[in-house]
Amino acid sequence: MVRWRPRPLLVDAALAVVVTALVVLGSLGESYPSNPDDVVAGLVVPPWPAYLLAGAAAAVLVWRRRRPVTVWAISLALVVLYTIPGYVNGSALIAPVLAVYTVTTLGRARRALLLAGITVVVLMGSTILFSPFGFGGPVTVIPFEVAVALAAGLAVASRRAYVAEIADRAEQAERTREEEARRRVDAERLRIARELHDVVAHTMATISVQAAAAAHVLKDPPPEAATALAAIRAASKDGLVELRAILRLLRTEGEADPRHPTPGLAQLATLAERTRQAGVPVTLRLPTPLPELPAATELVAYRIVQESLTNTVKHAGRARATVTVDTRDGHLELTVLDDGIGCTAPETDGHGLLGMRERAASVRGSVEAGPDPAGGFRVHARLPLPGGAR
Repeated sequence: MVRWRPRPLLVDAALAVVVTALVVLGSLGESYPSNPDDVVAGLVVPPWPAYLLAGAAAAVLVWRRRRPVTVWAISLALVVLYTIPGYVNGSALIAPVLAVYTVTTLGRARRALLLAGITVVVLMGSTILFSPFGFGGPVTVIPFEVAVALAAGLAVASRRAYVAEIADRAEQAERTREEEARRRVDAERLRIARELHDVVAHTMATISVQAAAAAHVLKDPPPEAATALAAIRAASKDGLVELRAILRLLRTEGEADPRHPTPGLAQLATLAERTRQAGVPVTLRLPTPLPELPAATELVAYRIVQESLTNTVKHAGRARATVTVDTRDGHLELTVLDDGIGCTAPETDGHGLLGMRERAASVRGSVEAGPDPAGGFRVHARLPLPGGAR
């Protein structure tokens, strides 16, 4: 819900109107006291243009945020001009005092202290010299008014600085989290790319070997077939060389080439057994026989199940997991369901789910994950089969 906030200029305009009215009405009351005891010797009743002078000292407050020091100087000068003819300036003092408060909230502390000192000296000096009250009346309250304005302004400035620091820290923390998230996503994508390159390199090597074997076993092949086999072997060798060069760039320093087969559905039984040894009973439901899949799809399916079971071990507590693999409507369906406490906000607890989605997207698949209505946590992946085969 967005709260409506008035513009600062409107607020300052409303404040200027109110203060101007108070200054003018207060000055009229000081010029025509209703109590005869308040009449002092030498009281000068100002003409009506003089009230405009006092009102102008308050009206300039409408620009107090845009030009705080300028507004302070103008307001102070107008009040002094109103005081010099001998008029009572008690109400007019409100304007420069508010200007001191504004300068303090928006400016530096040293500058605020300097302007507050100048305000006290100038107002007290002009009031003592020209006011009919002399050392009495408004002179006695000027230091207290300015001190209150200065203290209030420093408190507001300190509060604003504190809030700004908190907001800046929150923004920096958010930027750090975003950078860390991007770093982890990039690292996960790089790992996926390395594994997929391994799969493609293995396929290219198989093509090269099979082409060489075909050329060797065929007796007196037609010239066209011999030429095609030689072209296949040469292209696969060249592609394999390029892939190995790319893999050397993708691998980190000291990382060796893989010496084990690319994991797939056939290795899910071993994965389930390792998860049982970690304390989570796993029920594995696989079709018989296992479907024939491209190596890339096999790898993605294995990694999604692996990450899902890892999350179950980490977050589900005392739970049991069920892994179901099926083929339906031209897709390989993977479902990993546990009955533990789950993780209500998995995206905030690492980037495992994001890695699953990246892997599924690499073979044009999709992953859905979230709390199961019956309890626990559920991960469901759909990976397309080649040619929509069942």
